[in-house]
Amino acid sequence: MRTWQVGDVMTREVATVGEETPYRRIVDALVRRGISGVPVVDGARRVLGVVSESDLLHKVERAGRPDERRVFEGRRRRTVREKAEALLARDLMTAPAVATWPEATISAAARQMDRESVKRLPVLDDLGRLVGIVTRGDLLRVHLRTDAEIREDVVQEVLRRVLAVRDGLVTVRVRGGEVALDGRLDRRSAVELAGRLAGQVSGVVRVTSTLAYDVDDTTLADPHTARITPAA
Repeated sequence: MRTWQVGDVMTREVATVGEETPYRRIVDALVRRGISGVPVVDGARRVLGVVSESDLLHKVERAGRPDERRVFEGRRRRTVREKAEALLARDLMTAPAVATWPEATISAAARQMDRESVKRLPVLDDLGRLVGIVTRGDLLRVHLRTDAEIREDVVQEVLRRVLAVRDGLVTVRVRGGEVALDGRLDRRSAVELAGRLAGQVSGVVRVTSTLAYDVDDTTLADPHTARITPAA
């Protein structure tokens, strides 16, 4: 069963800057394109880092304040001061860049953004070259799929292809991305798998299952571990 990948939602035409790009040109690129960050690349389009609005705002935050250098200066304070004084992309960027690949799943990319506290991920090919960029907003596009498209995937990919369920045994209804399964299958394990796989279909927000089953195969005794009660 195929789920949506980063390559399905990423932006392929990416604004980039080089290491020597000056501060004002980076600001202009962000404002003109309506974006909040830009990858810094070398001549082979390998990503060296990312300059974000937060990297650029340090100069605004410290404008008009005297340079206060302390003998014992923490890493974060030193980074803020250095970026406030920086004039070129190589000194402004956050490096190394947190990146992903076109084949990564949407959910994996979302977890990576949350874990790394970033709003965007450069997308790299097998040689580490920039081929796109994916943002939080891009990942949400999976939930723009129509109910009809979602239902088609549940019926074709989950019920028919994976579980080999005959037509007419399960009714699938989808409304607002919420999937409702009703009907009867032969085994409890098949019922549980149907609900789990339906939840993995791209665009599904919730699965409600009232599927019944004939046999609870999850509690069948294992003949190799069955206990033998000695005769009295």
